[in-house]
Amino acid sequence: MVLYKIIRFYEYDAPEDVGISGLTLEQAKAHCKDPETSSETCTTEEGKNRTAIVGRWFEGYTTEDK
Repeated sequence: MVLYKIIRFYEYDAPEDVGISGLTLEQAKAHCKDPETSSETCTTEEGKNRTAIVGRWFEGYTTEDK
């Protein structure tokens, strides 16, 4: 079974692993549909602060290393 992990992508910095792994494809897609996983749609203070510090960002998914 292929498992996925969440990666945060930044406008100017390298992507980072956010520590969410072991997901099915459906779980990874559902996570990324959450408005809080993008600087364009987030409403939390944490998300807004991240945007103020690093610029635009979003969370996507990739397969886990075997």
